[in-house]
Amino acid sequence: MLQYEELRLELENLKPELDDLADALGLKRLALEVEELEMKSTEPGFWDNPEESQKVLQRTGALKGKITGYEDLMAKYEDTLALIELANEEEDLSFLEEVEESVASVKSDMEAQRLSTLLTGEYDGNNAIITLHAGAGGTEAQDWALMLYRMYNRWAESHNFKVTTTDMLDGDEAGIKSATILIEGENAYGYTKSEAGVHRLVRVSPFDASGRRQTSFASVEVLPEIALDKQVVIPPEDIKMDVFRSSGAGGQHVNKTSSAVRLTHIPTGIVVACQNERSQFQNKDMCMRMLVAKLMEIKEREHLEKIEDIKGVQKAIAWGSQIRSYVFMPYTLAKDHRTGFESGNIDAVMDGELDGFINAYLKAANQNALKDISDAE
Repeated sequence: MLQYEELRLELENLKPELDDLADALGLKRLALEVEELEMKSTEPGFWDNPEESQKVLQRTGALKGKITGYEDLMAKYEDTLALIELANEEEDLSFLEEVEESVASVKSDMEAQRLSTLLTGEYDGNNAIITLHAGAGGTEAQDWALMLYRMYNRWAESHNFKVTTTDMLDGDEAGIKSATILIEGENAYGYTKSEAGVHRLVRVSPFDASGRRQTSFASVEVLPEIALDKQVVIPPEDIKMDVFRSSGAGGQHVNKTSSAVRLTHIPTGIVVACQNERSQFQNKDMCMRMLVAKLMEIKEREHLEKIEDIKGVQKAIAWGSQIRSYVFMPYTLAKDHRTGFESGNIDAVMDGELDGFINAYLKAANQNALKDISDAE
């Protein structure tokens, strides 16, 4: 039947791309590394260093996930092809919708895995630390920051990433003044780094009795979580630590002890805080991870030799340029000003449908990198 023949051709045309994807993912190399890591996990004394053994197990799991992901994609490809042949032989159009969905699913999964090959940055595979700050504008801006907080939580959950709120400062009447979340999962930073910048909201404010249209801003900072090691040394005298009682949004999870921690990096004025963990020690450890991430980002951006060379660079929030606008009135549109990608389904975007924006950013970044290499040659 013509409908099934067209779908079969569409699917078979994807085969060369699937083969190229296997090479791009480096499946043979990944399998060899998994074998080496599994051998390492059987060596005597492997569990003597819990932190190191945990890293090995996490790396093994991540590599196996990539291999399994491609194997599942190929199995879906073969199953869809078999379904098309069966439906075509039976001349049964009742399978048409299922086949169309399966072909679309194969294409979608292949695109997602192809994009993962673009994540080649040093920290792309790391967890992500996202910090949101409401801009000027009082309650309206604070509500906008809360909407973004919810949006990133929804996106992370839809990708089976673990999300932890490490710090949150409630707004005066509604919303939040700031919040920090840790997103844990393979390539979490590689995907979310595209969100860093200023996000603009245009809507009729529910907090304005006159029903006027207002514009609000919130800044989003995205940093990779970097493990503390001997290569990152921050002199103790450069850090001021304050402790306080933690409290969650709406007054929940109030702690009777001063377990929440705030660290100030004296040379730069950078402040980080964490109140999620149960103990002061755990909160301090998380604060140190956030501080190191911030300092490493500045170091690389400023092309400095070492962290100690950073002096007074971030005493105030640098809002940077506006990267995306979210318009609720007079029409609905979310548009990224860097790539031109846009979505008219603003409700879906606020519910975490960000993959289109992220994918467009990664493609553009890869094309720019290739162009720079070509120009250099």
